[in-house]
Amino acid sequence: MGAPPGGIALSELIAGLSCALDIAEGEPPGHAQRSCLIGMRLADAIGLAADARSDLFYALLLKDAGCTANAAHMSALFGADDQLAKRTSKFVDWSRPLSAFVWSVRTVAPRRSLVAKTQRLWAIRNEGAVTRSLMTARCFQGAEIARKLGFSEATANAIFALDEHWDGRGQPRGCRGAEIPLAARILCLAQTVEVFHYVRGVDTACDVALRRRGQWFDPELVDALVSLRADAGFWESLAAPNVSAVEPPDRVLLADQDRLDRIAQAFGDVVGAKSKWTSAHCSRVSAIAARVAAQLGFDAATQRDLRRAARLHDIGKLSISNRILDKPGPLTDAEWRMMKKHPLVTEHILERVPNLCALAPLAGAHHERLDGTGYPRALTADELVMPMRVLAVADVYAALTAERPYRPAYPPQRALEMMRTEAPRRLDTDALRALTDVAQ
Repeated sequence: MGAPPGGIALSELIAGLSCALDIAEGEPPGHAQRSCLIGMRLADAIGLAADARSDLFYALLLKDAGCTANAAHMSALFGADDQLAKRTSKFVDWSRPLSAFVWSVRTVAPRRSLVAKTQRLWAIRNEGAVTRSLMTARCFQGAEIARKLGFSEATANAIFALDEHWDGRGQPRGCRGAEIPLAARILCLAQTVEVFHYVRGVDTACDVALRRRGQWFDPELVDALVSLRADAGFWESLAAPNVSAVEPPDRVLLADQDRLDRIAQAFGDVVGAKSKWTSAHCSRVSAIAARVAAQLGFDAATQRDLRRAARLHDIGKLSISNRILDKPGPLTDAEWRMMKKHPLVTEHILERVPNLCALAPLAGAHHERLDGTGYPRALTADELVMPMRVLAVADVYAALTAERPYRPAYPPQRALEMMRTEAPRRLDTDALRALTDVAQ
């Protein structure tokens, strides 16, 4: 399905950006889209009312919108890569203490001594209340992102209750049975089935669902899933998911320019929530770039594109572990190599998204420098158009004037002085002059 006449299909935008949420969760790209196909097929199997299907559809695509709210604390608490921990945790049946313990021993403080692991496990045990509050934060952020994007309360509530279990032992509120919104019950089952199906196939995914029937999952939904076990065509379709094909055709939502702005802002907020050190970075870069662009006389369309690109320029950092993002000391060579990949990840994500794909080169060039010493492509002045130069200047200024785990924030005037030593060799003189004017 392409964009309907008179607008942009919102489903295509959200599906494209859902890849960023997959990355943040440590999942293979397409996880949310495959979960969406599974969830919508379950909706068909149980005869879900037509007016509830659109709410479910977007909840499935945005189910992990709160995934960054607990990334930093999880990484610190486990002393491990947050993405790897999240990924492997999805294969654990948390109702079985032995399984949970084995996973914890394998995951915490990797490559550390048994003593270090034991200390970390005690810390986790002692922070049970903190861990529960972090789960609540994840659920709350996901629901708030849905609301910011203009989706219904039914969609927001489904995302909030994603990790509730049928037996009342889930998170964040311990709701039980029919107290859990039906859409949330579908989300919980669909995402688990997708994880096991992707790695181990249909039979294993269905067997896991059956073992957790009446515990994690609504028995009726598990029975509906098992009835689909033999539908080889459906399971094969997950290899190249087309979520537009399962969007309720009578409820296709459109995205105008205002909604595109809200999407850029919301996903910038997802990036910001990953680390307290950069929580407002994307919004600050966007505001600074917009002021510089106006000072330079950019036309309205270019200013709009620059604001959006600035909001999304660090979306590739969702691929970076908080062990690196929040590290208080110098990065190792290997960590720097990982960090320098994030603009390429930004490009790859945006290239998937209709009406935002044109921003990919701009957003991905924020660490390039005029003399070719930047990254990831070592572009030179002839290859860096003026919006790219403005974004680079705004990014540097926002970073210097913000606190980082390894240094305090620089005062604005000191930051500008430092940047002037970089012009005109690495930073654009006109962009820096405009920044100086608007930063007064």
